[in-house]
Amino acid sequence: MLIGDNIMKKICVFTGTRAEYGLLKPLMDEIKKDKDLELQIIASGMHLSPEFGLTYKEIEKDGFTINEKVEMLLSSDTPVGISKSIGLGVIGYTDALERLKPDITVVLGDRFEALSFAVASFTLKIPIMHLYGGEVTVGVLDEGYRHAITKLSYLHFTSTDEYRKRVIQLGEEPERVFNVGALGIDNIKKLKLFSREKVEEKLGKKLKKRNLLITFHPVTLEKWGSEKQFKELLKALDELGDTLLIFTKANADTEGRKINYLIDEYVSKNKEKTVAFTNMGQLLYLSTMQFVDAVVGNSSSGIIEAPSFKIGTINIGDRQKGRIKARSVIDCKPKYEDIKKAFDELFSKKFMNVLKKIENPYDKGDSALRIKKVLKYFFRKDIKKKFFDLNYSLAGK
Repeated sequence: MLIGDNIMKKICVFTGTRAEYGLLKPLMDEIKKDKDLELQIIASGMHLSPEFGLTYKEIEKDGFTINEKVEMLLSSDTPVGISKSIGLGVIGYTDALERLKPDITVVLGDRFEALSFAVASFTLKIPIMHLYGGEVTVGVLDEGYRHAITKLSYLHFTSTDEYRKRVIQLGEEPERVFNVGALGIDNIKKLKLFSREKVEEKLGKKLKKRNLLITFHPVTLEKWGSEKQFKELLKALDELGDTLLIFTKANADTEGRKINYLIDEYVSKNKEKTVAFTNMGQLLYLSTMQFVDAVVGNSSSGIIEAPSFKIGTINIGDRQKGRIKARSVIDCKPKYEDIKKAFDELFSKKFMNVLKKIENPYDKGDSALRIKKVLKYFFRKDIKKKFFDLNYSLAGK
């Protein structure tokens, strides 16, 4: 039985990164305050690493109880190190899940930590609820991880109708796939964001006439490596003049440490116009976003959250290639000349007019509540799945 009547349902939420937790928080809040649901939390990956800020403390600071902390991240961002971390994760998550015995597990996204957790849940015959399948990110290993998690999962929540169709295309039955929009938009609407003065206090810098929020993650499937691409970005940033550059550091993917070293080196040489964070936290990150001209780099936040603030995004390279994008997103190649042209477009009067009319394709409203209702009331006697053959039109389904 997936969910039974008159029994408190145990919902186990997995989180392995600061960004992922920031997205999951609205859903965790909804589960926690529902008297018919018991929230369980497994924290792992970068949350437990001093190098990445020990961000499990943020979860606890927000009033949540972490039921299990599972160490699995090796001090290595090489392909071999990450592959071994995946194996350690399966072992650790299996033990944790056996102790907690949840009715359903919740996993978001497409990272290697999430894949490990999904493998453990699936093998233990615990139904998996997966957030944000059907998306496409051509330039990274996450593409394969995401689709693999989709096939291991029982319930699916997507952020657009197009992504819902892709999950069905992967053989998942339409009645188990729900388009609920992006949880990140819930945060924008419900969090009490900092004022400009508070943001400046937290940054330790005064905002300038122009301000950019820069997040660049490794591109794990591209031959033209992350280090080279990031150096091209830094070269273009050098020519912007009086602009505050706010860097957030890369995650624990292959070559992430190389990017973080380059950030530290650049900031040490340009202290007057830069600031860098290992972890800004969701509240400061979103609060800062409302006062910048654009999100720059290759983070999904530039695709999903930035349009809600009616600011621009310079999306560099193929890491987010394939995602649905608002007109506020400027795509460019990871080369100095192309990035420079993107900045010229960003600061043009024509683009300012475009921003005034932007609509966010990921905004459906109250995503967390939509998801919780399905979790609470969806009933199935078993978790067997049949492959759904795509031999009919999806129009109107």
